[in-house]
Amino acid sequence: MNSKTHITADTLFEGNISCSQHAVGYRFSVDSVLLAHFIKPKKNNSILELGTGCGIIMLILLYRWNGVVKKITGIELQSSLATLAKENIKANGYEPLVEIINGDIKRIRSLVGAESYQIVVSNPPFYPVDTGRVNSNIEATRARHQVLGTLDDFLVAAAAAVVNRGSVYFIYPAELIGEFIALARKRKLEVKKLQFVYSYPQEGKNAELVLIQCVKNGGVQVEVVAPFYIYKNKNGLYSRAMEKFYDLNLADTK
Repeated sequence: MNSKTHITADTLFEGNISCSQHAVGYRFSVDSVLLAHFIKPKKNNSILELGTGCGIIMLILLYRWNGVVKKITGIELQSSLATLAKENIKANGYEPLVEIINGDIKRIRSLVGAESYQIVVSNPPFYPVDTGRVNSNIEATRARHQVLGTLDDFLVAAAAAVVNRGSVYFIYPAELIGEFIALARKRKLEVKKLQFVYSYPQEGKNAELVLIQCVKNGGVQVEVVAPFYIYKNKNGLYSRAMEKFYDLNLADTK
C-alpha cells in the first residue's frame, strides 16, 4: 500500500498541536523537537525552514511563540511531505502565517528573497549517501541521507536567505561538529552557541547530537551551554527538561 494513503495523528502540548504523519515513510523524531525548542525568536521575526518535512518544527514555533513570529516559510523538496505540511498547518489554524514551498533548497535564490529572514532553521539529512542505516522507504531515505542535498547545500541556502547578523539554527551529529564548523565558516556563518545532547547521564558517554546557533558575519566567541539529557537514565523516562518540551503545564515558553 502507498504510504501517502496511511496517516497517523500525533499530538503535543496536551493535544493543542496535532500533526499528521505518514505511517510508512519519514516521521519526525526527537531531533526536530529539540531544535524547535532551541530557537528563541524576537518580535516580528520572519523564519525560514529548510527541509520542513511534515511541518512539526513550524507548528511548535508557532504555538510557543504565538504573537511573536511574523511569518514562517517552509521549503520541502518531496511533494508528499510538502502536501502533508500544508495540511498540518491548515489543521492547526496557522495558514495566514505560513507559506510552504515545494522546491529545492539548492535553488534558494529563485524561491525566496536574498537576506529576507531574521532566522533560518534546518534539521538537515545527517548521513552522506551509502553511510549509516538506510531505510527501505525512499521518502525516509531522502529525509535522513544526503541524497538530495549535502550539508554544504543547506548552509549555502541558509547564508543566502538570512539577513546580516541574523541567526541560523541546525541540529547535527556531535561527532561531525568539526566538519560543520568548517563548512559554516566558509559560508560566513560563525558558530555562536552550542548545546551537546546526550541520551542520558553516564560518565564516559559521548554526546550524540549538537544544537547549533550560527550568526551571519558574527564574531568568533562561542557559548557552550550546559548539556541536555533526553532521558533520566538508560531505558528510563524522559528527563524533566525533555518533559517540558511535550507538556503544556511544564513548558517554559517566552
